[in-house]
Amino acid sequence: MKKFFLLLLLSCLGFSTLVFAQQEPPKNWFHLDPVRDSFPGISTQQTYRELLGKRQGRTIIVAVLDSGVDFEHEDLRDVMWINPGEIPGNGIDDDNNGYIDDIHGWNFIGGANGENVHHDTYEVTRLYVAMKPKYEGKSRSSLSKKEQAEYDQYQEYKSVIEKKQSEIGPNLALYEATYQAIEKLGNTIDKDPITLEDVKQFRSTDNVLMATANFVQQYMSQGNSFESIRDDLKGYYEYLYGQLNYGYNPDFDPRHIVGDDFSNPYERYYGNNDVRGPDAEHGTHVAGIIGATRNNGIGMDGVADNVRIMSVRTVPDGDERDKDVANAIIYAVDNGASVINMSFGKGASPEKEAVDKAVRYALKKDVVIVHAAGNDAKENDGTNNFPHDKFRKRRLFGPKYADNWIEVGALNWDGNPANFSNYSGDNVDVFAPGTAMYSTVPGSEYKDLQGTSMAAPVVAGIAATLRSYFPELTAKQVKNIIMESVVPVKEKVKKPGSDEMVHFSQLAITGGYVNMHRAVQIAQRTKGKRRKPIESAPAQPAPARAIP
Repeated sequence: MKKFFLLLLLSCLGFSTLVFAQQEPPKNWFHLDPVRDSFPGISTQQTYRELLGKRQGRTIIVAVLDSGVDFEHEDLRDVMWINPGEIPGNGIDDDNNGYIDDIHGWNFIGGANGENVHHDTYEVTRLYVAMKPKYEGKSRSSLSKKEQAEYDQYQEYKSVIEKKQSEIGPNLALYEATYQAIEKLGNTIDKDPITLEDVKQFRSTDNVLMATANFVQQYMSQGNSFESIRDDLKGYYEYLYGQLNYGYNPDFDPRHIVGDDFSNPYERYYGNNDVRGPDAEHGTHVAGIIGATRNNGIGMDGVADNVRIMSVRTVPDGDERDKDVANAIIYAVDNGASVINMSFGKGASPEKEAVDKAVRYALKKDVVIVHAAGNDAKENDGTNNFPHDKFRKRRLFGPKYADNWIEVGALNWDGNPANFSNYSGDNVDVFAPGTAMYSTVPGSEYKDLQGTSMAAPVVAGIAATLRSYFPELTAKQVKNIIMESVVPVKEKVKKPGSDEMVHFSQLAITGGYVNMHRAVQIAQRTKGKRRKPIESAPAQPAPARAIP
């Protein structure tokens, strides 16, 4: 048994080189300036110091459609949106908006009795389950031409689920064993914190513990803490566990908790007012990047300084549902949001028309929507990542695309695209900082996370700043300014997920990454005049920082 476990542990080493970073940038790198600081940040401090210091901005509501936000966090409680028309805790819909006691927002994945959806399935699983009664056990040749097309789709969904289940099972056992070994090592050393020297000096007759110590020592020597290694392994184990037991499990369906009529995608009034939910880490981290209280001497600083964060709980641990996304957008618009951040996505959208209707509503009401491009290192082609800005059904003389929508890829702190980021020279607008992002997490704590989920709120923060200090700008103008003001990357970069070197214009429409200083400069000149390019800004970071 010990020999088997040792093999499991050692076989984990190949993957772990991808999990743990070899070096870390400054905690505030995404606020830094490309020229002055040699990091591809958005020049936040420079913007406030040089361009906005003497201006008076108005307060902007930014809706965070996510897993939930810890509204009591020390760095967020002063910037949380408070519904002015609602009296807390009286059980009455005081403002008659259809939602009782929605003080800081609303939760569309909770039930009226206070229960919450934590985990949910992936959309591919839900589609498979929906089609199974019709096609399971059927012969393709016995079906009509239309049914044959559906049958083929059903078989594809079934194949995906079966393949994922067969792949995840062994990996889940591997990571569980590895995580338990590190836990045992930590309990045996029994110190807080555990240092590299502690691990080097550790001796045991237990071969598994010694192998674990050597494994941990390798990564601690590269600057990782014992706690971060343990937490990363635990996180990946929990991710795999969730995929197998929830995401790709056709027998799992938590929707009964919500108690809505799920067959009606246009039903509006359901859910509860628990905007934090059972796991608010993702949403709290996003909220902090957008607008954590600036210059208060604690934690970290958000991008925008005149915001109120509205939490609209929409995203479980699994795929969000189109009905909830549509209602969350409508709720945010109706309750005063000027910017909506959506750090989520999935591979199919069966009720996209409902989402499109909500996006059209936001467009009509002049609300900016910022969306994360996704973390699959793939090209977004308009059919493989949802939601997106192209309307499925075009209305007569209506727009084909939502021009209030900004699609965001993730930039690494060395100036290259993040190796996980989705991309597209046609469908991704800009890139923004998205790795080693230090921000708020529940319990008044802080943590580094990465993803296009972290890049989108950087852009949402810039959009909120423009709307705060330049209220005459429309949503479309804000988008255009953010796109026009990117720092262009002239050199070829490695395409995410491959070794191919490409021009940045093949990864994003603008061919560059966002910069708030440049955006504010353009906004200052935009008063009905034709904008001219900024001549003083650099072409790209100087010097670029390479990961050793």
